[in-house]
Amino acid sequence: MTEFSRRGAMRLMGAAAAVCALPLRAGAGAGERVLRAAPAKVNLVGDAYPATSVWAYEGTIPGPELRFRQGERLRVGFENKLEAPTTIHWHGIRLPNAMDGVPHVTQPPVGPGQRFFYEFDLPDAGTYWYHPHAQSDRQVGRGLSGPIVVEESEPPTVDRDLVWLLSDWRLDQQAQLVENFGNLHDVSHAGRLGNTVTINGRVPERFEVSPGERLRLRLINASNARIFGLNFRGHEPVVIALDGQPVDPHPPADGMVVIAPGQRTDVILDCSGAPGSIARVRDEFYKGGAYWLVDLVYRDTRLRSDTLPSASALPRNPVAIPDLAAATRHEILLGGGMMGSLAGATVDGRPLSIREMFGQGLAWALNGIAAGESHAHEPLFAAKLGESILLEMDNDTSWPHPMHLHGHLFQVLARNGRELEREEWRDTVLLNPRERVEIAFRADNLGDWMIHCHILEHQAGGMMGLFRVG
Repeated sequence: MTEFSRRGAMRLMGAAAAVCALPLRAGAGAGERVLRAAPAKVNLVGDAYPATSVWAYEGTIPGPELRFRQGERLRVGFENKLEAPTTIHWHGIRLPNAMDGVPHVTQPPVGPGQRFFYEFDLPDAGTYWYHPHAQSDRQVGRGLSGPIVVEESEPPTVDRDLVWLLSDWRLDQQAQLVENFGNLHDVSHAGRLGNTVTINGRVPERFEVSPGERLRLRLINASNARIFGLNFRGHEPVVIALDGQPVDPHPPADGMVVIAPGQRTDVILDCSGAPGSIARVRDEFYKGGAYWLVDLVYRDTRLRSDTLPSASALPRNPVAIPDLAAATRHEILLGGGMMGSLAGATVDGRPLSIREMFGQGLAWALNGIAAGESHAHEPLFAAKLGESILLEMDNDTSWPHPMHLHGHLFQVLARNGRELEREEWRDTVLLNPRERVEIAFRADNLGDWMIHCHILEHQAGGMMGLFRVG
């Protein structure tokens, strides 16, 4: 099947293909929201092509932006109008275990025509997102995702606070999804990398800004597998939060904002270009695979001429700090994939060779265990409530893995034995090939919690497990 040409679409769409705003918000405050997952048709790539058949929340890509103030309570009535069971996982939010949306672990799957009510408090300000945790590679890959913004009581002063939810899609020449989800090549290599990238559900060409304007960009990577490395050419973005958690304001390393699947990065972007100028934003993460993402197009009217003060640090969220001196150490070995050394793994209690694993669509393991789609299995480690955990993850593979912990936030301590330059709290940490990362957290949330690679084909291919707190 011939792949859809993003560049060809850009020529046809012209200047009309501006970055569209997110769909209408579901509203703010304490009232109940309703989210329905159902098939839909949306215009991802412009009027020159047919609408793409997708799965969507409330018929929009992405789903409605849910915006709250810190400390408010989320109430969402969810209805499944798909032909497959599903759930909603509230990625990055510290919530009760029963609300985490993991089928067969924290709740039964929500079957076709069924409903489920999600309700929990929002203790932490930051940028988060929601998506299914049932057949995630297929369901997220078909479009099911949406942003959550929890505002600080005293947010930084900016002219616009914007979400850019980044997704990529594998489309054919008619702008329809290529139906090869879960193929073994994707599972055992880098995952399902698409050929079409959208911002807020549209292939972008231009994003208008005013000279002197200050933006807060909340960047969310909702792709199955693509890692973004955004270069805002001619600009100096300042990182103020990672995975929703405040960090000392700093420029990104080598000027590139790297965001792995599942991760979020908040940046302050001062629009310093001249009136009428154009600045190009490029994704340059993959060697030899750089492309133009969007143009920042400057209006003729200057918003301000004076220089704004440097961005100040956001207030810290109320996250318990682990006691490193008393922490219990655990290790997780990431193994598998093509060009790896994994000879086999335990699957449903039985040892299988890597060839036998491939026959079942599995290619990855954590501590020699390849988990199946049911999610339910014995935990990799257990912790007592309130115990401090120091977790070392060793990526013994040839591929990157963004590892996500549910129900907890953790401090990234070191990479390959070298301590980080600044304090960094996350819920998803990117391990590069052959890299070893140490993290620490306070196990203060009861229940069985997922830990998995957020390259969703890797998760479906066995790289997921549980840890138990209680």
